[in-house]
Amino acid sequence: MPETQNLYTLITGASSGIGRAIAERLSEKRHLILHGRDLQRLEACRSHCAHPEMHLLWMHDFCDLEGLAPSLTKLLAETDIAVDCLVHSAAVLTLLPVRAVTHAAFSKVLDANLVSAAEIVSLLVKRRVNRQQLKNVLFISSIASNFGAPGFSMYIASKSGLDGLMRALAVELGPGVRVNSILPGGIRTPMTTSLLEDREVVDKLARDYPLGLGEMGDIVDAAEFLTSESSRWITGQQFVVDGGRSINISI
Repeated sequence: MPETQNLYTLITGASSGIGRAIAERLSEKRHLILHGRDLQRLEACRSHCAHPEMHLLWMHDFCDLEGLAPSLTKLLAETDIAVDCLVHSAAVLTLLPVRAVTHAAFSKVLDANLVSAAEIVSLLVKRRVNRQQLKNVLFISSIASNFGAPGFSMYIASKSGLDGLMRALAVELGPGVRVNSILPGGIRTPMTTSLLEDREVVDKLARDYPLGLGEMGDIVDAAEFLTSESSRWITGQQFVVDGGRSINISI
């Protein structure tokens, strides 16, 4: 079997939302490791991918960070594969006023959105685990990383941390590994469904976005570009895909 067939793209959070949409697009040309917490949803994602027989499943809850490295190491060793590209899309969104924030709640958000990404990259740059095959890392962040909003303190802190990690890794791991972030604006995903059920919220977003609300395909297009050789000279960048929201200072 050619060596390239042993190289896989790992997509975390692939069982729903942006992660699943990216998986379905990249499956046309890549071998994938699809990560999620729910086996049934992962199987559903794989069945909708091109060439489903080419893709592997990795079920792990990022609330259990102690078991993350052993679990992924075991998968790579047992299947005799390596990861050359990581797309970290796994995330949780918990809305709480800061007076209600607890250590347990904050830790859960940070572990899923930020610390898990650092754990995976740390593992994949180890020669004995991944044979120095990692070449590209893409974090799915949020335009919230650069702004503030009531109730979003945990989520915003985690995404700001993710972008800080991205910049640090781009310098530390270059030139062999490129590291970038995509910062989506307002789009409909399973995670934002409850927010976008409010008609007033939707109307406000429509006014605030010069190009209107986006679709998951807009993020997938950016992800496809940043994980390809077409972006070979791009690293350490926050790639904003938000329909112009972050440059609109109109009141």
